[in-house]
Amino acid sequence: MLLCGSLHATAQDSPQPSETIRKVVTRITPQYPPLARSMNIKGTVKMIVVVAPNGSPKSIVVRGGNPVLVQSAEKALHNWKWEPASHATSEAIDLRFDPR
Repeated sequence: MLLCGSLHATAQDSPQPSETIRKVVTRITPQYPPLARSMNIKGTVKMIVVVAPNGSPKSIVVRGGNPVLVQSAEKALHNWKWEPASHATSEAIDLRFDPR
């Protein structure tokens, strides 16, 4: 079972900080890594995503999480799309992995 959600917008790492949360238009669910499943690894990967004005991820900074889960989380986030805005924003994203 994989749960994912967007937490809150943050001014950190953003060229022009946002006061509001940008709506996610396309959310790709990360693949649960086979190694993590075989080892029964669960946990949360915390990331800050700088989202370009067109809604595409510009950069991703991992703030925490099991290294076995990080690559899958980053790969999925590169395919997310947010609603357009007049400037780049930073979005705090937590993706929770649970093998159940």
